[in-house]
Amino acid sequence: MGGRARLILYAVAASGILALAIVIGVVVLGGGSSGSEKAGKAIVAAGCQYKHYPAQARSPHYTTLKPTPKPSWNSFPPSSGRHYFQWVLWGDYTDPVPLIKEVHNLEHGGMIIHYGNRVSKDDIAKIDAFWQDDPTAMLVSPLPQLGNKISMTAWTNWAECTHFNQKAFDAFRSAFRYHGPESSVFPKSSLQPGQ
Repeated sequence: MGGRARLILYAVAASGILALAIVIGVVVLGGGSSGSEKAGKAIVAAGCQYKHYPAQARSPHYTTLKPTPKPSWNSFPPSSGRHYFQWVLWGDYTDPVPLIKEVHNLEHGGMIIHYGNRVSKDDIAKIDAFWQDDPTAMLVSPLPQLGNKISMTAWTNWAECTHFNQKAFDAFRSAFRYHGPESSVFPKSSLQPGQ
């Protein structure tokens, strides 16, 4: 191989390495999170709170619903962490569902909406309608301890509102649903109500 051909080969290889380094840099330094940042700003602008939490260890899975010691999550309701080995069937529940099971749904890429025992019937009806509009990978469940608050969680993302706000809920669902650590293993077709 001549000197000129070798130079061209080295230049092509170097440009490929440089392109790969740029892509990695953008992902690692947060360039890929602009959708999350935009959603967080939209949620806050709608009068709600939003926070991204560091991911907690997911395993080993619990084999009992009441482990000792209890799970230690970094948000309430939890947005990541250890959980029960079986997930909750996707749906809109009228009775509380164990948080230790729901975290498994987040791992699959789901979104969970909780509402407290002092949330108005009107807001609960709006939550139910929101779920019915697009229920894939969504779980709704009362969580009495929230009082007058409504929470939304997805893997490492948490939001809380004092009333149902369509813009905040749309922004959260669009940005964070289908983004759990196992979402590539569980396609949307396996995240339907009752599955």
